[in-house]
Amino acid sequence: MKGKYLNPKADLTFKKVFGEHEQLTLSLLNALLPLDEGKQIEHLEFIPTELVPENPMKKNSVVDVRCHETGGREFIVEMQLNWNNEFKNRVILNAAKAVVKQLDKGEDYTLIKPVYSLNFINDLGFDTETDRFYHDYALVDVADTDRHLEGLRFVFVELKKFKPQSIMERKMAVLWLRFLTEIDEHTAEAPAELLENPDTSRALHILEKSAYTEAQLYTYEQFWYAVVNERVLIEGGYKKGRAEGLQQGIQQGLQQGIQQGLQQGLQQGLQQGEQLGGQKKAVAIARSLKAKGIPIDIISESTGLTVEEIAQLEKQ
Repeated sequence: MKGKYLNPKADLTFKKVFGEHEQLTLSLLNALLPLDEGKQIEHLEFIPTELVPENPMKKNSVVDVRCHETGGREFIVEMQLNWNNEFKNRVILNAAKAVVKQLDKGEDYTLIKPVYSLNFINDLGFDTETDRFYHDYALVDVADTDRHLEGLRFVFVELKKFKPQSIMERKMAVLWLRFLTEIDEHTAEAPAELLENPDTSRALHILEKSAYTEAQLYTYEQFWYAVVNERVLIEGGYKKGRAEGLQQGIQQGLQQGIQQGLQQGLQQGLQQGEQLGGQKKAVAIARSLKAKGIPIDIISESTGLTVEEIAQLEKQ
């Protein structure tokens, strides 16, 4: 770690920046969530990040940052470093738990407040069919997508696809995404734009390596070792899956090829057998007719044999 800062995407630093400082989290959410005009967040309270299900047999889950307005909307913020297909389901489950946890038994359903889930993905794989890095999901009417139900909103930000010019009209969003994508252990000097803005400048100060104890730095390094090991396991699983898929494909191809070959051989054999059988039958009839003195042209018309083939019968 030769630079001045730590990487903000690590579990320790991400939670320290956005899980302990109301103004920074408020700034991040207002910049990146699809909030209607006049409905910006003004005050936040952090709440426990562990989401315990109503059914004690179900597994608890812990999110990175969880907060809400006083008596209002609730927000969940997650950082996912290695992509896996289970992440979407986990996001949906955590948001659903956050809705359920708002009510005690017997309380009116009208007390439920909307839940917003903001998810940063520092990997490729979420959506491989588009270059868009920002994905906004809402509960909409399929026939009329302008009509939607309030309650759940999911935003996924693919950091690997982010380019500052993509959203130049939203300066604060650009600054926070640059903070998340450009700052790491090798950063000696932060970009001037980040240092000049009060919120990102404060976040950078929190990331300064000198502010962390030896124990915290050790935990930080162990976190990245775990991330690398997880990626190796995921890539190993993909490679194993591709190899097994290829082997199965070859075996299936061979089996299909053998089966098709047998079928074609059988069909050709039957056709050839029918042809040989028909040929022998025609020759036998031609011999009989010829012995009775029937003219060759009539025998040819009757059997399908040529005049030359009938003439050869005399020599056999």
